[in-house]
Amino acid sequence: MVVDTCIFIDHIRSKDRTNTSLAKLPADEPVYVSVVTLFELYCGATSPDKKQHIVDLTEDLNLLPFNAEVAAKAGEIYQSLKRRNKQISVQDIMIAATCLIFGQPVLTRNKKDFMLVDDLKVLR
Repeated sequence: MVVDTCIFIDHIRSKDRTNTSLAKLPADEPVYVSVVTLFELYCGATSPDKKQHIVDLTEDLNLLPFNAEVAAKAGEIYQSLKRRNKQISVQDIMIAATCLIFGQPVLTRNKKDFMLVDDLKVLR
């Protein structure tokens, strides 16, 4: 599964980090993170300590790239949403495209937006 940015943010902001969706991920299932999520997390990292926390949270996860194939899929998703007069953030489109290209569901709190993407399996 690909873990969406909001799951990391919930974990970072939680007072009890043992009780978050991120902390409760099954140990026997591969967990992936999109480079787009890393970008979003680093955008909010306003200090060296916060940057290090992001490194600590993500360093053991499998990183999925935003490559030419993912970019093409993201363009398709964008056009499909536009035809239906629906909008979600460009970052969410990029994460959804990453999930589809790599055959992974997305774990998110943002079901409403991700459910608009055809063929994307949304967990939560």
